[in-house]
Amino acid sequence: MAVSEATDALDDEDAGALRLISQARRSLEGAQDRDPLILKIVENLVEGFYLLSDVRESSHRYLADLESDPQKLESALNRKSEISILLKRFAGTGESEEQIEELVKRFNLVEERIADLTGGEDRISALELELAQSWKVLCKRAKELSKLRTEFAQELSKRVSEEIHGLAMPHTQMICEVLSPDYEKQIPFNSLSSKGADEVSMLLQAQKNGPLVPLAKGASGGEMSRVMLGLEVVLASSQPVGTYIFDEVDAGVGGKAAIEVGRRLFELSRHAQVIVVTHLPQVAAWADSHFVLHKNSDGVVSQSEVSDVQGEARVEEIARMLAGHED
Repeated sequence: MAVSEATDALDDEDAGALRLISQARRSLEGAQDRDPLILKIVENLVEGFYLLSDVRESSHRYLADLESDPQKLESALNRKSEISILLKRFAGTGESEEQIEELVKRFNLVEERIADLTGGEDRISALELELAQSWKVLCKRAKELSKLRTEFAQELSKRVSEEIHGLAMPHTQMICEVLSPDYEKQIPFNSLSSKGADEVSMLLQAQKNGPLVPLAKGASGGEMSRVMLGLEVVLASSQPVGTYIFDEVDAGVGGKAAIEVGRRLFELSRHAQVIVVTHLPQVAAWADSHFVLHKNSDGVVSQSEVSDVQGEARVEEIARMLAGHED
């Protein structure tokens, strides 16, 4: 066993640790008077010798106790055997110390699982209390989130409505509605998620005191584009998107309203790249770059070409869009 092997390593007459230290001390004692560094080494060897002597005496006493108590020795051997069996069955590969540490961790994990399963009514009561406390905190955080959402929804509705009033929709209101549960009552567990407990809807009111219609159902393509334009202009300063693409954003507008559409698209382009498909010169005139799409057909094959117009060519293109004549 380990203590016996350690004792042999200390006591061996030929290569024991105590014998080797004694030899080293005798070899250096003749020179210790000539060099103070050697004297320090000898002192350390002497100190080490006495420490190892104490270890040897302790190991001898331990072995003597085992020999005088056969049951203790048998118990130690049985325990060693049981540990070896457990290591073979449950521990992974590696050094013995690493295997034992892994086995202890596994034991602690299994013990915790068993405690979870065998706690009875006390364990269930503790879990119910923990669940109630956690649910109370969640509801409090969700209520705070609902309050913030409602405040920002009102501000967003106001600012987007102001934007679309200048886009040929003077009486239309965009309303962001936030529906929250009654937090004073017990709300269902499945009503909460990582995003809170609110239902958020985008609604459109075409005229004052008119019905509120979901934006996806109550808006035409052109109206939807203009509402989205107003929404993006409001949000761009705080949460810009890399690229915006608008098609038919100017549908059903002209004159001053078309100029306002172009102006807002230009403002949006200060924060992101904006690509617009338009037939209105009032909108195209605001662009930094102007591309014209040509479609050719010989009756068999249709082919589209895109050309970049600049300088005088762009002036002529804006004039063509205004007059409707190629020349």
